[in-house]
Amino acid sequence: MPIALLMPALSPTMTEGTLAKWLKKEGDTISAGDVIAEIETDKATMEFEAVDEGVLARILVDDGATGVAVNQPIGIILEEGEDESALTGYEPAGPGAVAAKPEAVKPGAVPEKAPARQPETTPALRGDRIFASPLARRLAKQKGLDLAAVDGSGPRGRIVKRDVEAALKAPRATPAAEPSIASAPAPAPRAEPAAVANAAPHAVVENSTMRKVIARRLSESKATIPHYYVTIDCEIDELLKIREQLNARSPEGEGAYKISVNDFVVRAVALALRKYPAANSSWTDAATLFYDDVDVCVAVATPTGLITPVVRKADTKGLATISSEVRELAAKARDGKLMPEEYQGGGFTISNLGMYGVREFAAIINPPQSGILAVGAAEQRPVVKNGALAIATVMSCTLSADHRSLDGAKGAEFLGLFKKLIEDPLSMLL
Repeated sequence: MPIALLMPALSPTMTEGTLAKWLKKEGDTISAGDVIAEIETDKATMEFEAVDEGVLARILVDDGATGVAVNQPIGIILEEGEDESALTGYEPAGPGAVAAKPEAVKPGAVPEKAPARQPETTPALRGDRIFASPLARRLAKQKGLDLAAVDGSGPRGRIVKRDVEAALKAPRATPAAEPSIASAPAPAPRAEPAAVANAAPHAVVENSTMRKVIARRLSESKATIPHYYVTIDCEIDELLKIREQLNARSPEGEGAYKISVNDFVVRAVALALRKYPAANSSWTDAATLFYDDVDVCVAVATPTGLITPVVRKADTKGLATISSEVRELAAKARDGKLMPEEYQGGGFTISNLGMYGVREFAAIINPPQSGILAVGAAEQRPVVKNGALAIATVMSCTLSADHRSLDGAKGAEFLGLFKKLIEDPLSMLL
């Protein structure tokens, strides 16, 4: 029986995406694991791998189509032994049924009537099969639960253990019939830009999926997290001397490194988080979560928006390793090639605008983390030392913290540890 290819959820925050490019065409044979399309998510451009085998019989969503909802059918696969007759004249009779060749959705096409939006999760049905993990199947069988009534939240809509447990706790209800492929909704019509108060000439640039997610998450952060801000000035003349000496020792060719001031910042933040775990935490209504590992996110500006790749277990890594990882992650972020495991998670974030000459700024917390450190430019400023005026290279750093999990005194103590490490860089090398 024909199998519907569904728009996959390739990141935890993805509800819709752009089908950037088909890598297979109608009539091509597909094996499990083949990369069949490139999907633009809210974070990056990801490869979509097939989990079924057969022939790609129909492409329902064309290259470049935007606003394609997760779990919406985008193509049809015929299984081994099936031919076009399996599609011709077929009358849909239930979930996953396929009618005669449907019209492909054109990029930006606006239907005459906007179809009802599908729920964000749908039963993991493909043809007459239910896609579920072995553990989910066993648990459902033991409890007498019909998997056809369960919404899948796993990869590509697959039903997993948590879906079965949630269904067992929820009141039983008669599941609504899943829309057939023939009546699959087209991508949501593009919203017209709101009328501008000023009628002066202007350009209209459509918001990318990534930009929309950034706007939503940061709006939620400012609206729901009680931010407070603490700024501290760090003298980094000694750090600059150590940095110059270390870079002078860099080997030629393979293994070469070039340590930046930001690499020292990442190292100092990681060591401070290890010493002061209260800052390596997340607030929930039930409890505060304190993370075992020190995973530090580093904000990277890309052409499509901000993304925060993660340096895992940063407190266990030296400056050269941190430098290499940050450079590699930043390059992949700008190329849209980060894998989910490279940007998901993290307990604390660093945002550095020093390279733009910004003296100081306050960043917005990256939820569900408790803090983000905004790093300004290092510049020579007048300071008082031993009662006399002197010149020092000073870098201002501002902590934005969640007052629910990291109140003012704790935030100040964490910044004090960070300052001590930055101003005594040799202690970071021990």
